[in-house]
Amino acid sequence: MAAMKIFPIVIALCLGVVSAGKHDIYSGYTTYKVSLRDRSDQDILHDLELKLDLDVWQHGLPGNVDAIVMVSPQNKDDFINQLDENEIPHSVHLEDIAKAFEEHDAKMESWRKTRKERKVFEDYPRYSEVDEYLINIAEQYPDLVTIVDAGLSFENRSIKYLKISTTNFTDNSKPIYFLDATIHAREWVTTPVALYSIYRLVEDLRDEDRDLREDIDWIILPIVNPDGYEYTHTTERLWRRTRSYYPEINETCYGVDANRNFDVNFNTVGISSDPCGNTYPGHLAFSDPETRIVRDIMFEYLDRIQLYLNVHSQGYLILYGYGNLTLPENSIQIFHVGSTMGAAIDAHKLPEAGFYRVGNSAMLLYTSSGSAQDYGQAVGIPFSYTLELPGYGFGHQVPPEYINQINFETWEGIAASARLSKLYYEARTKTNV
Repeated sequence: MAAMKIFPIVIALCLGVVSAGKHDIYSGYTTYKVSLRDRSDQDILHDLELKLDLDVWQHGLPGNVDAIVMVSPQNKDDFINQLDENEIPHSVHLEDIAKAFEEHDAKMESWRKTRKERKVFEDYPRYSEVDEYLINIAEQYPDLVTIVDAGLSFENRSIKYLKISTTNFTDNSKPIYFLDATIHAREWVTTPVALYSIYRLVEDLRDEDRDLREDIDWIILPIVNPDGYEYTHTTERLWRRTRSYYPEINETCYGVDANRNFDVNFNTVGISSDPCGNTYPGHLAFSDPETRIVRDIMFEYLDRIQLYLNVHSQGYLILYGYGNLTLPENSIQIFHVGSTMGAAIDAHKLPEAGFYRVGNSAMLLYTSSGSAQDYGQAVGIPFSYTLELPGYGFGHQVPPEYINQINFETWEGIAASARLSKLYYEARTKTNV
């Protein structure tokens, strides 16, 4: 009898260890808020990012937005000493990352129990839920929506996108708006924005948005990086990269930073040479199927894609090329459309949210190479952007009660940018005629 009493206790203890250990990889990690005063502080922090393998959750803007940086226990003292030596203000953001993640998981579970009728874009859906939603929408609206199976991820997950068009993409006078999300696996809040955009164009078209469906064709790809996205749900919450594996290059490291894997100034600036680093670009451009799929979509519709929006989180930013500190020829027009997008979002933001900043990615933040944003611009898409969504100070653990707000305000920005970029498209096509 004693043995039978002990047995369930042992099982319970084992289960407890498994549950408690989900985020153990982050034990001893801390995030800090860093208040940047000027460009030199930005440069110092960027150098520390590479030197100390920091994980930057939010890139700060001097005098405007604090940076949020995660530091390993072994590098914590060096990090603090370097900031102090340079008199850069800082404070603890999250003392214990593992504990914070456990608390967030518990809150998510409690929230879901009270909202069993929630829509797919009101939560952080898993890959299978997103896949099912895309299939269902295409089946329900066959005269408006076409689902495209663009290919397989490295781990053989189907990467699907929707084409939304009242004319089945046959009217060449209509510009195309190409939106994708979750190229960085851990940026969960980006996928609901893509799904909500589908919802507003297909299921909940409002009178004020009828022109967006009638006069513009849409390509929406909700999860660029499904392997990494699933990995963040099951194994490592802050995984950023793809899950490719090339043992001939490195036998222990998995994945590349997909937003450094495009063939534009590839492997030059703003990257890590460490195959395990967060910004490792890969051994060659387009090494991974996920980035090749985005590239192929661009080229298939290059003559009509007027605007490409690569959605990220977080930082209240609308960025454009190029990451090497050069500017596109139409940079004034790009700034015009980007500013219109930002203003439309700001008009609906929460009081505690920051205002969007618009500008060249290298001038506002840091130099980079191989980004989707830069590649879209380089191959001929007139307006190519990185959109950094709000984080409200929560990093990558944005509470679910903010999702609807982010979806709504971002859609307002998307709508505004679609209308204005369409005017530029009409002017360009008339000139070409």
